[in-house]
Amino acid sequence: MAEKVVVGMSGGVDSSVAALLLKRAGYDVVGLFMKNWEDDDDDEYCSTREDLVDAAAAADVIGVGLEAVNFAAEYRERVFASFLAEYAAGRTPNPDVLCNAEIKFKAFLDHAMKLGAKRIATGHYAQMREADGKSELLRGADAGKDQSYFLHRLNQAQLSRVLFPVGHLKKTEVRRIAQEAGLPNHAKKASTGICFIGERPFREFLNRYLPKTPGPMVTPEGRGVGEHIGLAFYTIGQRKGIGLGGAGEPWYVAQKRMAANELVVVQGHDHPLLLRSSLQGLDASWVLAAPAAGTDHSAKTRYRQADSACKVSRVENGNIDVAFSQPHWAVTPGQSVVLYDGEVCLGGAVIA
Repeated sequence: MAEKVVVGMSGGVDSSVAALLLKRAGYDVVGLFMKNWEDDDDDEYCSTREDLVDAAAAADVIGVGLEAVNFAAEYRERVFASFLAEYAAGRTPNPDVLCNAEIKFKAFLDHAMKLGAKRIATGHYAQMREADGKSELLRGADAGKDQSYFLHRLNQAQLSRVLFPVGHLKKTEVRRIAQEAGLPNHAKKASTGICFIGERPFREFLNRYLPKTPGPMVTPEGRGVGEHIGLAFYTIGQRKGIGLGGAGEPWYVAQKRMAANELVVVQGHDHPLLLRSSLQGLDASWVLAAPAAGTDHSAKTRYRQADSACKVSRVENGNIDVAFSQPHWAVTPGQSVVLYDGEVCLGGAVIA
């Protein structure tokens, strides 16, 4: 009998082609559409219904069944509650990282096992390699689409049951395969932003759940230059939406002084307060094993960023210290620092 694989089908072209390739390879493929958010089903920004229709249309062309599962309760408890708590504390979390670890590769994986599948598959641009009986997580072949950054918290138990069928392909190849197969979503625009926010204005969304607590906007020296609407509504390195103009270089958010409820702003993209040569990472998670203190690697502190050479100077009790060879711009508490050895993703930690 063919091995059963449950594919997470989001309605996008990547997951649809993942299902198509597995079907062609002889697997017994079942599609699974995950509904992770239900507060805005009738909202102009919510695309869940449209995405389900697209996933069903693609599944029909491929010739596989599609099941829709509601993980909204799990998502709210495991991902969204943490998202709000982090913003309230002045940090800028990355919910996609937590969603992968807690929903797509935990709740979804558990559900797939109940359906009798041995493995699951997604349309992520990442690859895996077996080494000494262990699973290594590798970057996707398309450097511009590589998603290993978002997958760095996956463990061996999760990776051993996962397939990434499009990880070895370029995005252009994925679209070509979809078009040649007649998939109706072959030209569908890729989704952007956080899944539960979609294309909506971010502050408008956040203000539903967090109160505005205005306070002074100051220079590093303490000179008042304006008023902010609440520290939770800003992120390090932000330029647009600050409300400061006038002569000179643009203003950027550089620090949040939580105790004083002060937002520190500076002028100039390369102001010293926006540059950091080191950071501390908390709650570290490693795909295989933690790197040794004193070892050299490369790292990203945000998804759309080139790697930078770094040294891990301390690994202790789930925390790490990382020193960069060149200063990093706008290192943001709550985001993830992810370490690599060449093409291999080692894991990472939450920036303090």
